[in-house]
Amino acid sequence: MIKFEDTHLNNIIELKNISQSYDGGKSFILKDFNLIIEDKPAQGQFVVILGMSGCGKSTILRYIAGLQQPTSGEIKIHDRARVEKDRVGMIFQQYSSLPWMTVLENVAMGLEYKGMEKKEREVKALEMIELVGLSGHEKKYAQYPTLSGGQLQRVAIGRSLLSNPEILLMDEPFGALDIKTRLQMQEMLENIWHKFNSTIIFVTHDISEAVFLADDIYIMKAAPSCIADHIAVDLPLQRDRNTKREAKFLSLVQEVEDRMMKVSELR
Repeated sequence: MIKFEDTHLNNIIELKNISQSYDGGKSFILKDFNLIIEDKPAQGQFVVILGMSGCGKSTILRYIAGLQQPTSGEIKIHDRARVEKDRVGMIFQQYSSLPWMTVLENVAMGLEYKGMEKKEREVKALEMIELVGLSGHEKKYAQYPTLSGGQLQRVAIGRSLLSNPEILLMDEPFGALDIKTRLQMQEMLENIWHKFNSTIIFVTHDISEAVFLADDIYIMKAAPSCIADHIAVDLPLQRDRNTKREAKFLSLVQEVEDRMMKVSELR
C-alpha cells in the first residue's frame, strides 16, 4: 500500500480502507484501498488513475460521485463524510448529453437545478460554451450526428464545470475519439484546468495522455485492487503539444510504462 506523507494542506477527497465485494465477501474487487487527494489552493490537482481493465478504476470514480457505495470503508469530501448534496461532476466515455435538449439547455441544466433564473443561467452557459469551443452550436440539439463525438464531450465538460467547477471526474472521456480530436481535447482540458483550478480525477489507458495531463499518477494493481504505485509528474504545469516532444516527457512515458508492467505482475 502506498504511504502518504502528511502535509499542511487540507484533503479535498479521501477514500479510506475501501473494500468492494459482490458475493458476500468470498472475493473482492477492491481491498483496503486508500487514496488521499489534497486541496491545492489556486492550483487544483490533476490526478490520473491507471491500471489493467477490471481493476476498479471506474468504481472509484462512482464512489466519489455518489453513484455507488463500497462494501466497507469511508469516502470523504473536504474531510467529512460524503453526503448527497456534495455535487461532483462526472463525464463518461459514452456521450451523456440529453439529445432532446439543445447545447445551451444541456450546459445550463445544472444551474437550472440550482434554481438560477433563466436569463442569468443562459448568460453563464453561453460563456462556458465559448470556453469549450462550441460557439455557434448553442441552438443545435446535443445528439450525434448533429454534433461530433468531440463536440458532445465538450458539452458534457461544459455542463459539469458550470455545475461544479471544484471537482471533475472523467472516465476515459476521450477513448472513443479519433486521434486528432483526442489531442485537441487534451489541450482544451489542460487549459480549462488552469482557468478553474479544479481537482480533476481522470481515468485512462493511454500512458502518453496520462503524463501530458497529470501532476500525479496512481497505478492500481489487479483485483483485489489497491494503489500499488504513485508517480509525481515532474513537468511544468503549463503544457502544450511541444511538451510531448521533449526528452523529459518521453522519459516519463517510458518510466510509467515500466512501472505499470511491474504492477501488472503483482497479486
